[in-house]
Amino acid sequence: MPTIVVYEVYKKFQREQGNSSGQHFLSSAFGFRERIVPVDIPLAELAAQISIEANLAMADAMIYAAAKLNSATLITSDAHFSGLDFVTLIA
Repeated sequence: MPTIVVYEVYKKFQREQGNSSGQHFLSSAFGFRERIVPVDIPLAELAAQISIEANLAMADAMIYAAAKLNSATLITSDAHFSGLDFVTLIA
């Protein structure tokens, strides 16, 4: 899970369900600490290339780049990722 996803999900919980839901999510996310993908130079470089090629916003490009760098499938309901390799869209 890229750190940018931690940001997005935490923000959504905080805004829609309040502090305790946000804190619960953080506790769960940090339980998988070894699976947290930090934003570093290789990720930023690949994300910039992806942003240009696939016309993705910065956050989406970083999320997709994190999946690619880790040979992972990105599972999302975000239609911005439609048509990209290694993406599974859910309804």
